[in-house]
Formats: sequence, C-alpha cells, structure tokens
Amino acid sequence: MSDARALPHRFAAPGAVGFLGYLAAVIVIFWSLDSAGWSLDRLVAAPPRLADFLSRAWPPSTDNLGSLAWKMVETLQIAIAGAAIGILVSLPVALLAARGVLAGRLVNTAVRVILGFIRAVPDLVWALVFVVAVGLGPLAGVLAIALDTLGFCGRFFADDMENTDPGPAEALTATGARRIDVAAAAVIPGAMPAFVSTSLFGLEKAVRSSTILGLVGAGGIGIELKVAFDLFDYPTALSVILMIAVVVVGVEQLGALMRQRIMGVPG
Repeated sequence: MSDARALPHRFAAPGAVGFLGYLAAVIVIFWSLDSAGWSLDRLVAAPPRLADFLSRAWPPSTDNLGSLAWKMVETLQIAIAGAAIGILVSLPVALLAARGVLAGRLVNTAVRVILGFIRAVPDLVWALVFVVAVGLGPLAGVLAIALDTLGFCGRFFADDMENTDPGPAEALTATGARRIDVAAAAVIPGAMPAFVSTSLFGLEKAVRSSTILGLVGAGGIGIELKVAFDLFDYPTALSVILMIAVVVVGVEQLGALMRQRIMGVPG
C-alpha cells in the first residue's frame, strides 16, 4: 500500500540524471544572462531614462496624423496582400508536406525541411532579402509576408490534414479513388475549420510583422518610426507606437470574433 503522505510524482526528488539536467539548465541560463550583458546597475538606471523619454514624447504629435494614417493603411495592405498570397500557396505545399495524404515520405520530409527553413529565418531578414531582389518599397514587404505566412500556414495546414478523421478517406480509398481525389473530397473538407482558424492566426501574425518591415525599407509605417527616432522626434514616435498598438490589438480582437462566429472556437 502506498504512503498517503508521499509527494506526488511531479514533486518527487529528481534522480541523479534529472538533477544534472536541472543543474545544466540553470548554468546555461546564467551563462546566457552573462553573455547578454545583464547588469543590475543598468536595470536600475532604466526607469528614469524611460520616464525621461515619456516626458519628452508626451503628448503624442498630431501634426502628421494624416500621412501617418495613410502609412498605416499601406501597412495593412502589405499584411493582407502578403497573407492572402501565402495562405493560397500554403495549401498545395501542405498537401505535399502532410504524411499519408498525397506524396511519399521522402517528399514529405523534404517539404517539411524547406518549411522549417522558411520559419527559421525571421521575417525582417526576408524583407532585407527582397529589398535587395526587387528594391525598396511595399512589394518587398508583401513578398516577405507571403513567404513568412507560407512557412507558418504550410506547416500547420499539413498537421491539420494529418489530424483529420481517417474514416472518410479510408472509405474513398477502398473504392479505388485516387489520392488527389481523396484529398479533395475527404481530407481538405475535414480540415477546413482548422484551415480557417490557422489562416486568421496567419493574418494576425502578418499584421504584427508588417508594422516593422519599414525599418529595412520594405514599406509601411515602420519607416516613419525609424525616422522619428533618428530625428529624436519622440512625440511622433509615440504617435506611431500607439497607432501600431491600436491596429494590432484591433486585428487580433477581430480575428478572435471571427473564429467565434465562424467556428464556435473561443478567441
């Protein structure tokens, strides 16, 4: 009979291997903090400096509100166009990445490695690459967002298709249907609710990413933020920051509402 006073397993003392693992994790954390320039003196000095910035930035500037608003609209256009392209391209790519749906294991693995590489490179870096390829402006931002969305949605679309109910697909396969027909008639319809949710998350991610692409010349309001800080125009910088916050939060709330209305999923 087990001792009722014994601690639950998750609170039990770790073994030698577990203890060494925890110790290694703690050492890595402190090593990382040291390499990151962690300094208590700098942390103590930060609040007064932040207060000074806020005092110089408040109230937000309204002098260029019209031009800033148009730049915010351009940012949304970049996000929507890039996300739409990325989502559309993600579906055929995900069909190749999903195991047991359309292609063999070798193709599945190769496509997943490519998607992993796309996700591993930050969207700001992709924006730099496309600025070199197509020049400064919103087109570079659209292409960067499209590629970033492809990496995000392609992976999750593939997982969504793998997690569908296998019953309809097996029934069609038993009748001699081709793989492409099974995917079109059973797998994709079964995964469609998850596709909608993932696409909305992809759009939200695109909006957040598009707000900073202007820092590298890929269009949008990010360039206005960079110029404001370069010129020490803190009131304008604060206006841009507040506009970004309002738009990003608004898009996230709209996405949550759409998921609730369309799918009945909590936001």
